[in-house]
This record gives sequence, C-alpha cells and structure tokens, in this order.
Amino acid sequence: MDPSVRRPARPVITELRLSAFASHRSAVHPLGPVTLFTGASGSGKSTALRAYEALARLGAGEDLAAAFPDAAACVPERARPDAQGRRGFRIGCTVDGPAGPVRLDLAVQVEPALRIVGERLTCRGRTLLTTALRDPGRSTVQAEWHTAGTTPVTRAPFPDDLLGTALLPLRVAGKTKGQLEVLAAAEQLVVALRSVFPCDPQPRRMRAPVPMGEGRLRRGCDNLAEVLHRTATECARRHARLAAVADAGCAGVVTGLRVEELPDATVRALLEREPRAGGRPGGTTPGRLDDDRLGGATPGRVGDGRPGGTPFGRLGDGELRYLALALVLLTGPGVLAMDQLAEVPAAMRTLTVLADGLDGSLDGPQLRALLGLAAGIGSEGHIRLVGTVGEAAAGYARETPGVSVVDLARE
Repeated sequence: MDPSVRRPARPVITELRLSAFASHRSAVHPLGPVTLFTGASGSGKSTALRAYEALARLGAGEDLAAAFPDAAACVPERARPDAQGRRGFRIGCTVDGPAGPVRLDLAVQVEPALRIVGERLTCRGRTLLTTALRDPGRSTVQAEWHTAGTTPVTRAPFPDDLLGTALLPLRVAGKTKGQLEVLAAAEQLVVALRSVFPCDPQPRRMRAPVPMGEGRLRRGCDNLAEVLHRTATECARRHARLAAVADAGCAGVVTGLRVEELPDATVRALLEREPRAGGRPGGTTPGRLDDDRLGGATPGRVGDGRPGGTPFGRLGDGELRYLALALVLLTGPGVLAMDQLAEVPAAMRTLTVLADGLDGSLDGPQLRALLGLAAGIGSEGHIRLVGTVGEAAAGYARETPGVSVVDLARE
C-alpha cells in the first residue's frame, strides 16, 4: 500500500453496488459522511436503502429470508431465467478501513429457491474468499479462502443462506500471513455492516407516555420519552446539546427538554419553550424557507395553557421527527436498539444511520438544521447518514456543505 494514502481508522462503507437489483442496473454509488438519494417516485431511492440494510442484516448473521423478506421484488423485472429456470439479483459494497478497501460481491438466486450462489471477497486485488454452488441438490456452497501457507487454499462447505464472510472468523485459525489477511478483511467488513441503525420515526406512536425500559431507542422512535429520561439522568451534557439543537427545529424559543415520571410507572416528555418574537415558526435558520412545508408538517403550538412545558403529544409531526432524528445523530450505539459489537471498542466503530424519507413532515428550517447537524457530526468520523429525500428537499441538501446528493433520475 502506498504509505502516503491514509486509511480510515474505523471501517466505513464507501460504496454501494447494485449490479442487478430491482430497478437498478450496473449502479455504483459512492457513499460519503452524509449521502442522500433523490429522484422521482419509482426511481429506486428506497430500494437502494433496502439493499444497504439487507447487507447489514447478513453481516449481523441473519439468513437470506430475514434479510430479504420480499426477495422476489429484488429481481430485475425483465430478468429472464437461465436454462435451469434460475432468476436472481446481484449486489455488493466496498468497506474502507485499516485493511484497505475490501470488496464484497453477492449473487443471490431467488427462483426456484432462495440461496446465495456466489460470494467474492477481495482486497488490494487479491481474492480472499469465493463461494460457488456446485450441487443444486445440497443446501451448501463450496467455499475457498486464501491461506498462503503449505496449503495455498482451504476448501469447505458453507451454508447457502448465510454470508460466508461473516463465518470466516469462526473458520480461519489466523496462523499464517494469508489467514491473518483474510481475517482482517472479513472482520473489517463485518464491523462496518453491523454498525448500522435503520431509523424511521413514527410521530403517531411517539405522543403517548411510555413505560420505563432499558432506554434504547427503537427504530420507530416510539419510546423517545423513555430514552430522553435516560439521557437526562445519565448524560446531562448530551441532553443539554439536544435541547439546544431542538431550538432550531421547534416553534418558539426552546429552553429545555424535560421528562416527567407519571403515577402509572410511565414517563412523558415535555418541551419547555416560550413564544418567539415575531411569531416565526422556525428556529435559528433564517431565509425564505420558513413557510415552505416539504412534507405537510403541522406547525407546533407555542404553549398549551399548562405550566412546565408542552407535552410531546401536542407537538407537530415535523417537530417530533426532527427531535427523534437529532437524538439519533447526537447519541451512539449504546443508546440505540441495535446489534452491539462488544468485542470491538467504540473508538474503532462508525455508526451509519439509514433514514428512508428523511424529509418526511419536515419544513425547510428543520431540514436545513438537521442536515447541518449531520454534516458536522459526519466530519468527525463517528456517525454517518445515508437517506432518501424528495426532489424539493434535495435542493436544500445541495446547498449544505458536506452533504452528497445522488440523483437517480439522472442515471
């Protein structure tokens, strides 16, 4: 490796390849700290994120059926079956990190049976792992991995419904230089794939008080109040920062976030705020975007006649989504309901947040504030964001330094 090229200290997915996946053909998408897919309806925005999440689930050890619950929809519409009646799709990714750029490519058969028929792991031009379907009558594939010892290649059967790369740490002894190379590449890819949190805040489920639990934010953010109770009691600095960020996306002047413990052992969150001079609905972002609603958000009410703050049940959809997404960006894996990598130090991981329909219910100031927050945090290398937005929101995203926009309509 060229010593002048600095590799990322933490493994990150830097490229998503959709060689033949649903509506995507020969698509290669570079991924930066903040990457947003846009395009008209049907252009494949959500499909790209589904492919990313499926790879993450395979990396976490889930089988094909769990990673692709609707595998038939992933097959290109005009894909013709081969002589044996087989149809499927092909996807892959590249993970950069200390081991160098590591490529994973998968060929998945959907018809007549769901199975991985080909997997290839490469690093710096060397093929480290390949799998191939040798006997259609068996539920295994033949795997070969680089050894570089007295035996240059090791062969063994692998299950045809699991990611072979994720199995390598259990199969490779790590005694030879070649085995160590295989392990480093496989572990780098698995760490990046497992460090993913799909987030889809559902405002209608975030309004009511919630029972106390372990305080880890779920995908739909329905337990937002419970998690805020945890941040308020365990990390005052992070909680105060969230309150400051809330001022940019909520009506009125936000002075704090508070959580009340109710007699029935539930908690509810409240937004402490005062009316803003001039009645401007946005926070600190000036300009023409104040009244330009992107997704039909309902402006939040300033005050509700009760002392102590506005319950989250009275906030607008945009305010709730903004608060939930901001909390995700300001926290880390320990506060999110995701697969934990106890064996990998936090300093060696970068969390990637997947947010399909990121702009849903957000107005202009909320979107700009959220993108600015994501870009700032992304530049630090701890958290990345991959999402989808509509064409109107993409215009605001292009104006935000540090945000990359992939326009699928132009491909």
